[in-house]
Parts: sequence; C-alpha cells; structure tokens
Amino acid sequence: MSHKHLSGPARIAGAVSFCLAAALCTQAGAAGKANEHSAANVGTTASAPANSMSATTATVSSSDRKFMEKAAQGGMAEVKLGQLAAEKGSAPEVKQFGQRMVDDHSKVNDQLKGIASTKGVTLPTELDKSAQKEYDKLSKLSGAQFDREYMNHMVSDHKKDISDFKKEADKAKDADVKQFASSTLPTLEEHLNLANSAEQVAKNEGKTQTSSRMSANKKGG
Repeated sequence: MSHKHLSGPARIAGAVSFCLAAALCTQAGAAGKANEHSAANVGTTASAPANSMSATTATVSSSDRKFMEKAAQGGMAEVKLGQLAAEKGSAPEVKQFGQRMVDDHSKVNDQLKGIASTKGVTLPTELDKSAQKEYDKLSKLSGAQFDREYMNHMVSDHKKDISDFKKEADKAKDADVKQFASSTLPTLEEHLNLANSAEQVAKNEGKTQTSSRMSANKKGG
C-alpha cells in the first residue's frame, strides 16, 4: 500500500510503533552489554583470591620456610619434654623449668602457626626422629638421673635455638618471620639462663644422692 493513501491517524500510529520497536531494541542491546560486563567482573573477582594466595606464598623464601618448619619441630619438642619433666622431675627447679617450657613454647608455637597460615606454609605436627628418640630415652629415666639428662639436653638445645633465631632475625627475607625470630629471642635467652641454673641443681642433686648412698653403705659395713 502506498504512503500516499494512508490517512493522518494511520501515519501517526505507524510512526509510534516504529519508535517503540527501536527503543526496545536499544534497551535489549544495553542489557546484553551490561550482562557481559557483569560476567567479566565475576570471573575477575573469583580468580582474585587464588592469585592473591599465590603471591603471598611466593613471598616466603625456602630459607624462611625451613626455619619455620624447624622452629615448629623444636617448639613441639620443648612442650612434650617439658610435660615429661613437670611430671617426672625430681628437683623442684626441674619441675618448674619443665612447666615453664610448656607454657612459653605453647604460646610461641601458636604465634608461629598464625604466621604460617597467612604464608601458606604447612608446619609439621609430629616430633622428628631425633626428638622422639630423646623423649623415649627420658621416659625410661627417673629421679636425679632424669633431671641431669633433661637439663643437659635443655642447655645444649637452647644454645642451638638461640643461634638459629639470631641468624633468622638478622637475615630473614620475610618481615613477619624476621619479627617473630627477633621477638622470641629474649624468651629463649631467659630459658637458657634458667636451664643453666637448673642443670647445676640437677648435678648437685646427683652428687648428694651418691654421697648419701656411700654413707649408708659405710654404716652398713
């Protein structure tokens, strides 16, 4: 039909219909683009945590990771052996030292676990062979013999720990690990002083018991 033959109202109605159709098409196109943009954002957001975790894990050097694992092993051993000393120790000083190890190293271990969790580092949960061997050895001892062996081990062990922590406090690449090593050092140094004192008590305890047995044997003879 030719536009010439359309009446005025018909032409107006046709124009309105055309405009509505154009508007709907425009809205549909805009909605489609919005959905595409939203989907792209969702994909980016979903991948962010993984990228962030990878970046965090990558910041921990192999030397810092080894230090954290070794510190965790040592901390566990201090707590386990401390529990044994608090139970089996003969001299009050040895018992008190053992309990101090349990209290202090439990706190230090928790601090280390918190740092490790943010760095993506998995810490050991069981004693290594050397610590387990020492634990088994001490478990079979009692009295002054236990005290001497335990305190001797504590003195040598804390000397090694202090050396390792000083090195990490100076050379650690990760700021959090560096701070952990530095802030723990004073506690370890205090432990060494206490261990030296308790070791002297344990040595004297052994001498006293030996003298008592010798005196008893002489009287019996």
